[in-house]
Amino acid sequence: MHLKPRLLASLAATACAFALAVPAHADGPYRNPDNKNRNDPAEGTYPVPYKKPVAAEITASLQRIRAYLESQTPTRIVHKDGGAPVTDFATPVADAVVAGMDSDLGLQVYEMGVVHAGLLKAAEVTGDKRFTDMTARHFNFFAERLPYFRAQEQRFHLERANSFSRFLDPRSLDDAGSMCAAMMRARRAGVGPDLSAQIKVCGDWVARRQFRLADGTLARQRPQAVSLWADDMYMGVPALAELGRMSGQRAYFDDAVKNVLQMSSYLADPQTGLYTHGWNANNPDAPRFYWARANGWALLSMADLLDVLPKDHPGTPKVLAQLRKSLRAVAELQSGSGLWHQMIDRSDSYLETSASAIFTYVIAHAVNQGWVSPSTWGSVAQAGWAGLSTRINDKGQVEGTCVGTTFAGDQVYYYNRPTSVDALHGYGPTLLAGAEIIRMLNNPAFSIEYRVRTYHYVPKDGGQTSYREHH
Repeated sequence: MHLKPRLLASLAATACAFALAVPAHADGPYRNPDNKNRNDPAEGTYPVPYKKPVAAEITASLQRIRAYLESQTPTRIVHKDGGAPVTDFATPVADAVVAGMDSDLGLQVYEMGVVHAGLLKAAEVTGDKRFTDMTARHFNFFAERLPYFRAQEQRFHLERANSFSRFLDPRSLDDAGSMCAAMMRARRAGVGPDLSAQIKVCGDWVARRQFRLADGTLARQRPQAVSLWADDMYMGVPALAELGRMSGQRAYFDDAVKNVLQMSSYLADPQTGLYTHGWNANNPDAPRFYWARANGWALLSMADLLDVLPKDHPGTPKVLAQLRKSLRAVAELQSGSGLWHQMIDRSDSYLETSASAIFTYVIAHAVNQGWVSPSTWGSVAQAGWAGLSTRINDKGQVEGTCVGTTFAGDQVYYYNRPTSVDALHGYGPTLLAGAEIIRMLNNPAFSIEYRVRTYHYVPKDGGQTSYREHH
């Protein structure tokens, strides 16, 4: 087929623009350093560092991310015009706002709740409390300045222009769920102040005030009047699970399990277990679009729930079965770089970081928790980290993350969502993934064997392997 010059130029320009939209990986190709025979003609080269991960290197990467986030999240109050510090906290003024940076990483957005989950996990695994120093700083700031912003709202009625509006007047699961779960986890870990009053506010929204379907499934009134989003499994289920753990009330666990199973019945493909991004009640047979991060939120929700769900709860085997089914579908779609595509089932869509980080974390966590066998699954998680490691730059920024994305009705929208180092969605999952890979490297339940130029995660009770024919 012959193409006209103008069309060729247009295609070239489009390809160039797409290439610029996707971050450059670290320099490659890579040779596996675990193969000591540098003249081995059967050793390939790789687009990512294909090697056994080193805990110290992972920790250093996580520390770069932490330091970057520390630098970009000041806990100061300033005058909106001019940026002068506010020093009088006895009398509120209308133009007082939380100071921001060029990256504008919001302190109370749901993505920051995932960051705190990652910081708590990193501190637990590494023993380095510098990770949770940031969580303590943020949460102390909330406790100290919430009364000021409450008084500001009562006097000036700023609504969404109030920097603490998500805490004072939650209006969605995005406002309430993820940060609520983070506060409860920090409380359990002894990090930061007592935020029980705010936990009550955000927990009440998730459990009682959020719009739902008639069957109790957490729902939204956009983009259609009755819509489900796979994202909302994460925005709601972990908070419900943590409310159950904190209060000891089984009703919260029941609600969390119900939402996982009912959302899965609406959104998960019954054959593969992959999740479509959303579902509208007025168009239940619509085409299905398998956005990767939506699948990530669904898997992370199930993992978080299983972490705290009582083993004797009747929903435990059902949630675990759904997680295993979906994990298998996701693992089979991993790319040759260890990352996953923006549209997880479409290899011509770009490789996206935040979903890849969530998948890497959940797979490694499932291995460490004994929910899946280390055989194969350990290698999949390791390969995921190999890809992710190339997305953490020298500044500690996480590259290649899709920006905030609504529930849409066409592939063109999803394919062409931009990526940005300011998209906070990638930071928390990458912290989680790195920490869990360190746990996996130190897991005594299996050994990691480098044999025939690749890696095998061999359970300690799996019998004796033999490579006699290779000697």
